[in-house]
Amino acid sequence: MTEEHVHKNGLLKPNRPVGIIGYGAYVPRYRLPGAEVARIWTGGTGGSPVKEKSVPGLDEDVITMSIEAARNALARAGIDPFELRAVWVGSESHPYAVKPTGTIVAEAIGATPAVSAADWEFACKAGTEAFTAAMGLVGSKMANYALAIGMDTAQGRPGDALEYTAAAGGAAYILGPAEEALAVVDSAYSYVSDTPDFFRRAEQKYPEHGQRFTGEPAYFTHITSAARAMLDLTGAAPEDFTFAVFHQPNAKFPQRAASLLGFKPEQITAGLLSPVIGNTYAGAALIGLSAVLDIAKPGDRILVVSFGSGAGSDAFDIRVTDKITERQKKAPTTQDYIARRTPIDYGTYVRIRGNLALK
Repeated sequence: MTEEHVHKNGLLKPNRPVGIIGYGAYVPRYRLPGAEVARIWTGGTGGSPVKEKSVPGLDEDVITMSIEAARNALARAGIDPFELRAVWVGSESHPYAVKPTGTIVAEAIGATPAVSAADWEFACKAGTEAFTAAMGLVGSKMANYALAIGMDTAQGRPGDALEYTAAAGGAAYILGPAEEALAVVDSAYSYVSDTPDFFRRAEQKYPEHGQRFTGEPAYFTHITSAARAMLDLTGAAPEDFTFAVFHQPNAKFPQRAASLLGFKPEQITAGLLSPVIGNTYAGAALIGLSAVLDIAKPGDRILVVSFGSGAGSDAFDIRVTDKITERQKKAPTTQDYIARRTPIDYGTYVRIRGNLALK
């Protein structure tokens, strides 16, 4: 089978046009500066890949944060939560090993009982997996509205390079008929392979790096392959997009990916949040998109490409409609949550994250 044949059969277009009816973000208040991590582990030398990262409070987890983001999405959508036919939560840090996050979120926002609730997993692209499925559910006319969430309270081993960037937060999206949408999702494309770049076994507290597999064969291969296929199949060029959002494990990777694909720095600036809140994992691409939608104007075109270890990327071609202007004002913006910050020291961080073994 030729690569061209694979690509042509890989473009995902719904039978019924689908779009984003409402969206909402959430970022916890607490921030741990990268310099504080460096102070503990390197004596302050070596610098930090991010300025600071978001840290969930003692009473916060993927469930509570998903509820907040979902309520913001509902406020923008202006629909009764009982109209939702799916509540799907993508994360790699679900609070329970056996008990779905989705059912609790659905109950809390008033979507039960006639609703599909489920948890999705695919490392950092679990959120866009749920987004793609919601797009399909609405596009097949099995449902008018479906809620997809990408949210994480990501873990990092103390002293590991990951500790600098492993953050918390994410975003929620309500997919519905295109005629009601603030942004139409014209098409999607997924690219996956079995690449051992990053993993965490069951019962293992912290994830492991695949070292040399993490960059070229994992992140860059999948991001660029998915993006190029989307551009080829839609006949688009980088200059046709107002904004581009790439998964952001740090600041350097998405900037390099943008350069490799021919995008300019100004096209990715609005959605590049990792320098100020870190890597929100399953929420990274989706919260980048929410930051872009907060400032987008009718007619803007957005390319979104996620990445999940293991590995794979989802790409989306999104076109903003004239309904965006009014709905932007109906809930707090992503930058509102970023600006609402309380710095903490490393000791407070260790206590909040439960990294102290007391017995």
